[in-house]
Amino acid sequence: MADIAVDGMPTPVKAASLRTVVAASATGATFEWYDFFVFGSLTQVISKTFFSGLNDTAGYIAALALFGAGFAFRPVGALAFGRIGDIVGRKGAFLVTVVLMGGATVAIGLLPSYATAGVIAPILLLLMRILQGFSLGGEYGGAATYVCEHTTDDARGRSTSWVQTAAAFGLFAALLVILVTRLALGKWFGPGAFDAWGWRIPFLLSSALLVVSIFMRMKLTESPAFEAMKAEGTQSKAPLMEAFGRWKYLKVVILALVGIMFAQGAVWYTAFFYVQTFMEKFLKVEPATINALMMAIVAASAPLYVFFGWFSDRVGRKPVMLFGMTLMLIAYFPGFHMLAQTLNPALAEAQRANPATVIADPDDCSLQFDPIGKSSFTTSCDIAKSTLANAGVSYVNRTGAPDRAAMVRVGLATIQSASASGLPKDVAKAVKTSVETQIKAGLARAGYPAKADPARMNLPGAFGVLMIFVVAATALFGPIAATLVELFPTRIRYTALSLPYHIGTGWVGGFVPFTAFAIVASVGDIYSGLWYPFAFTLVAVVVCLFLIPETNGRPLHGVT
Repeated sequence: MADIAVDGMPTPVKAASLRTVVAASATGATFEWYDFFVFGSLTQVISKTFFSGLNDTAGYIAALALFGAGFAFRPVGALAFGRIGDIVGRKGAFLVTVVLMGGATVAIGLLPSYATAGVIAPILLLLMRILQGFSLGGEYGGAATYVCEHTTDDARGRSTSWVQTAAAFGLFAALLVILVTRLALGKWFGPGAFDAWGWRIPFLLSSALLVVSIFMRMKLTESPAFEAMKAEGTQSKAPLMEAFGRWKYLKVVILALVGIMFAQGAVWYTAFFYVQTFMEKFLKVEPATINALMMAIVAASAPLYVFFGWFSDRVGRKPVMLFGMTLMLIAYFPGFHMLAQTLNPALAEAQRANPATVIADPDDCSLQFDPIGKSSFTTSCDIAKSTLANAGVSYVNRTGAPDRAAMVRVGLATIQSASASGLPKDVAKAVKTSVETQIKAGLARAGYPAKADPARMNLPGAFGVLMIFVVAATALFGPIAATLVELFPTRIRYTALSLPYHIGTGWVGGFVPFTAFAIVASVGDIYSGLWYPFAFTLVAVVVCLFLIPETNGRPLHGVT
């Protein structure tokens, strides 16, 4: 029996009950993260299925943007379910979230492709992503609050860290199911089966996981903190207004967002998602190798969440989170350079020996991304840059003579580009193909590989680099649930903590792959996209260091 202080009212909770609470909360959250991450891990396939009307780069960026769209609606779900959780109860709110997430995910597996239904296909996909994001917006705040309100003051970091591991288990399950499905279908139906229809299987499997999650959550009772508050009649009747309309609480919401969640979104989604984009699009590593590496680091990350959550119970939340932020801040640029060295050394060698340069009239050049697929990139500069961007080759820009066609210099060789603007469609395509062929041939002569060579990969070295990112991400993420719960009073806790969490992870983190890839495509340097997460992490380090209070051991009833 453990006596847990709940707003001044001791409530006896059996250890077995606490284990059930943690298990049910973490299992349901794992299922929701699985649903959400299956989409992110299949971005390349989804771009071909639902955006086949766009060119390769625009289609890929559109799929990344759609991945981010699910995150964009998470704060909306946080507000909606936070209000329900603070007025009606924690249990009911996050029972609904798991049903919504499961239904939307299964529906994605049944949607028609662009080739079958045209523009209606990506519209339906967008609607399902919005539902996923909306439901996930209510999940985290409910699970974190529910677990924290059941445990003792000196074990909140350890107990809530199991909710954090749900992200790792969900991502691992998503990667594992995708890998097994890809390999099995490749063996039985051929290499094209997974891209053609097999990608639907991981989504459809959610129906079985949904049943398990609902069953476990139906067994739960309401949190003792909420029951005590309800008995006293001290519930907030307008948690949205109270949390965000009173400066006393709004100030804490802003600090939590800028000083903690800015870094969380940037660090975690760089470590677990942008690295996949970077390895696939720029380092040209085979998807199976990426999946294997990601599964290994995700598996290794699971116990680290619990360790750092437990450690924060001993030394404080703030120093542990600051360690994670600072480590990633130091590791961003050297870490990604080391990934290139370990996974595609030929590319790194070619970049050093024969750097690429685009010499062009600036007026002839456009931004090298187009999420809606309206630009054709037919100028000589655009053709040259889009070819290099799609090849994953960094380049520098030099100003060329006005009204002259762009040139690509690779080492000592120079390839003349040509404009396809204003030409008939078939002629323009032939011009672009000719220029692309010449540039690719020049890159090959200069030692640029079309694909990463498995024989030259240093996989243990790459794993080591990725583990640096993982340590940083888990040190930051492990104590966050306890910290956010301890920052806010019971009457508005679900609402107040959910919004900064989902703005940070949704609007900062969810758009890391899209924004970073877009920056690279427009600037030309494959490492330039890292400035996006770096900037958010730097701001968070400064704010956390000077303005975020230490919350470890703070009685929940003492937060007013």
